Amino acid sequence: MAPGCAGVIAHVDMDAFYASVEAADHPEWAGRPLVVGGGKRGVVSAASYEARAHGVRSAMPMFQARRLCPRAVFVPVRMERYRQVSRVVMDTLRRFSPLVEPISVDEAFVDLAGTERLWGPAPQAGRAIKAAMAESTGLTCSVGIAPLRFLAKIASERDKPDGLTVVEELEAFLQTVLLKEISGVGPRAQGRLAELGLRRLVDVRALGAERLERVLGSLGRRLWELAHGIDPVGVGTGREVKSLSHELTFSQDLHKGRELAAHLLALCQKVARRLRAAGLAGHTVTLKLKHADHRTVTRRRRLKGPTDRTETIHAAARELLAAYGSVGPFRLIGVGVSGLNSTNRGPGELFAPAGGFRAGALETAEDELTRRFGSQAITRAGTLEASRPGGAQKRVTGARDGPPRGEGR
Repeated sequence: MAPGCAGVIAHVDMDAFYASVEAADHPEWAGRPLVVGGGKRGVVSAASYEARAHGVRSAMPMFQARRLCPRAVFVPVRMERYRQVSRVVMDTLRRFSPLVEPISVDEAFVDLAGTERLWGPAPQAGRAIKAAMAESTGLTCSVGIAPLRFLAKIASERDKPDGLTVVEELEAFLQTVLLKEISGVGPRAQGRLAELGLRRLVDVRALGAERLERVLGSLGRRLWELAHGIDPVGVGTGREVKSLSHELTFSQDLHKGRELAAHLLALCQKVARRLRAAGLAGHTVTLKLKHADHRTVTRRRRLKGPTDRTETIHAAARELLAAYGSVGPFRLIGVGVSGLNSTNRGPGELFAPAGGFRAGALETAEDELTRRFGSQAITRAGTLEASRPGGAQKRVTGARDGPPRGEGR
């Protein structure tokens, strides 16, 4: 898109989403520092802006957050509630354009091209989105609108919370972009670029595409393109989901035994439910274990075919755990399924031998019960040992095309 034209891609980012949902559900907490997380050994999932003023940040250990802000309200993660509000968020955005690409539960890209007659120029459309979001959810969001996707995301971060930034002049805005603002440019890449005297995105123009590629590989080539206002990635209605996983951090380290086995089954059950809800099946099961000294190991097993069945996932994860030489103690366990494909739940595993039809019918009934009455409405007896109070803190991950990202911006 030529410099000087108004933006048509919006990046909408809910402000401190988890914490904001909690504050909206509990008006008595409004204005107070609020931290969402769990367990003494868990981490902060989200912090209100009042808590951030005390130095609390996402991914910070909970004990550190309590030390920094002892008077904050500390609440556990309620993922089902956040997903419920997230559906309202995405439905609200679809009122403005049919092209909405959710990036996580609390942010999405919206293609506003061709909607000027409905919503007016970019600033007016941005204000309309913010007003509609406040009306439908009671929450604030920050909106960035730009000609290019990566600039829309940077723009939304520039004026948080409850901000609106519209990139009207492409070249003028490019001159202000720092390399550390670009997704994918981590501390290591920033260090290598700093050694070359590069701090702003436009600084890389002087090096040329070939030299940048020699220094940073494909990232170097992409930075050269972005610096020249080239970003071919638009807004898609759905990006490929590569894996789904669940993790648990224990309040006390566990050795191999009944309680760890119960947690393993519960994780497999949750992953399988999410796969079926998304209409997905995967052919690789991953077991993740973190030792008491924070050493992390992963083990994988490829299945004969894709599955969304608890029993199949659990059998593979259980064998991986049994084959792992150490008995612990462990501070975290996780289960994931990757190599995902869509499934229409037709012939295949549903009608597989050895009770496949019966198992499929039981899981269909299980899904319907949990959909209507919540995830705790029904569970397997083998998970009951994992249901004791204070056992663990849950962390849910679902990578689209990269590592899971945290909430709480």
